[in-house]
Amino acid sequence: MKAYVLEAGSTSLDGLKRVERPDPSHGPREVLVRMRAASLNFRDQAVATGRYFGGPVRRDTVPLSDGAGEVLSIGDQVTRFKPGDRVAPTFFQGWIDGPFGPILDRALGSPLDGALAELAVFDQDGLVAIPPSLSFEEAACLPCAALTAWHALMAHRPLRPGETVLALGTGGVAMFALQFAHAAGARVIVTSSSDDKIARAKALGASDGINYRTSPDWEKEVMKLTGGHGADRVIELGGVGTFGRSVQAVAYGGEISLIGVLAPPGADTNLPVLMVKNAAARGIFVGSRRMFEDMNRAIEINCIAPVIDRTFPFDAAADAFRHQMTGSHMGKIVITI
Repeated sequence: MKAYVLEAGSTSLDGLKRVERPDPSHGPREVLVRMRAASLNFRDQAVATGRYFGGPVRRDTVPLSDGAGEVLSIGDQVTRFKPGDRVAPTFFQGWIDGPFGPILDRALGSPLDGALAELAVFDQDGLVAIPPSLSFEEAACLPCAALTAWHALMAHRPLRPGETVLALGTGGVAMFALQFAHAAGARVIVTSSSDDKIARAKALGASDGINYRTSPDWEKEVMKLTGGHGADRVIELGGVGTFGRSVQAVAYGGEISLIGVLAPPGADTNLPVLMVKNAAARGIFVGSRRMFEDMNRAIEINCIAPVIDRTFPFDAAADAFRHQMTGSHMGKIVITI
């Protein structure tokens, strides 16, 4: 089969190589999947450049956690799927339900082989059926970015109609947060360095947008837009570099979902303000299979289609990585397989 690997010790895209590997075979509880599409997350850049948890990959590793495909064959003990079913793998293989556990070694794309290959084998418990209305390319956007947004807004204290959500940026997680929040009847404010992206986000349901290039004190703009109330929920994708401003922007009793580390580091985290506001900061690390299945039902019922910026052919996988590096994209970048 054709596949891509990140060579052991990779610290740049020079380590991304296209290879030929033997076709994998499945065990009695496993499912062989013909992968049809995969998508990129910011995490994948960190893995490729050796900046993810634990440093560079220690063995040649198939990258990308997010993908979708169809079942080719199943083991004789498989009961959840049959040949021809359209499926997507879960980001964490083995997190079925309940609280997150010590399973960092079960993540696709690092340290486990990921989705950027023609064929892949998964335990039957590590797959979900994809929404019937979505293409393989659209479904490949769901396992990490979509589920992270769903977990942040719906899994613990479901978002209520009329609440305000602040989504930092216009990448994959932010756009899914916008779509889920809009479907739930919430108000959504987005930030971006691009007025064009803000206009496109408004077309998807955002009520307001703040250009953080022209309004660097964007937290003050959030307070103005909400009449001093602030955002009930903040989708925090910048990490330490933006967390202090998110604390200023969150409402009293609100919640900040800590998801990304995209912005440069900064010193001011405003922890005393977080305490005074009686606000909460919750770490979000993708989600369980149960959350994934709940989300897929909501996607189907609400006719939500992932925002795809560009789709690249399999032979141009490295170009997809390079496009993501420019930061010019909005939503997800997909590779067909």
